[in-house]
Amino acid sequence: MDVIYGLIPGMILLGLVAVGVFFWAAKSGQFDDMEGEAHRILMDEDLVDEEPAAPEAAAEKGASSTDPSNPDGER
Repeated sequence: MDVIYGLIPGMILLGLVAVGVFFWAAKSGQFDDMEGEAHRILMDEDLVDEEPAAPEAAAEKGASSTDPSNPDGER
């Protein structure tokens, strides 16, 4: 029975530390972007082009149909 006199304040102190850590994490922005990491796992960023395109070749092509500012592919 004497042990409970040490356990109760210890558990209250541990609970207050846990609440403090939670508020610190919320204040520092740990929970701001909950969906970004979930969607990032689905993207294939590990695929690397074997031969990157030269800047001169891209300039000769002009605007392509994949250009987001030119969706119709018109020049």
